Amino acid sequence: MTGPRDIHVYLAEFEDIPGTRVFTAARARQGYHLNQFAMSLMKPENRERWKADEAAYLEGWKLTLEQKQAVLDRDYNRLLDLGGNIYFMAKVFSTDGQSFLQAVSTMSGMSLEDYSAMMLAGGRSPEGLRSFKDKS
Repeated sequence: MTGPRDIHVYLAEFEDIPGTRVFTAARARQGYHLNQFAMSLMKPENRERWKADEAAYLEGWKLTLEQKQAVLDRDYNRLLDLGGNIYFMAKVFSTDGQSFLQAVSTMSGMSLEDYSAMMLAGGRSPEGLRSFKDKS
């Protein structure tokens, strides 16, 4: 029998999964204001203010400069790295008129058609790089 695991060691293991960002408590704290901004877009009046002047709208939120730039760039992968939750970020791409499939295909670096075909065929292969530390 082994002793109790160090929670920080355990959580650090999630960072070893290539292409995956686990939404941990640390990410939730990091992205709190970012996700609150995204949720604000559920209200029509906020969407209108956002569409009228995105940069000005972001000034009303306690986001880091890096988070603000990632929002303006629509860099969803970076937003996830900065604490964004994909389901909250969906409010941003929905406001832009994009479907979940369209937005996520941009995150994969694949065309919409290629991404859609891959998903319809069963998704990504489980073969390949499964760990940064095990990378050859």
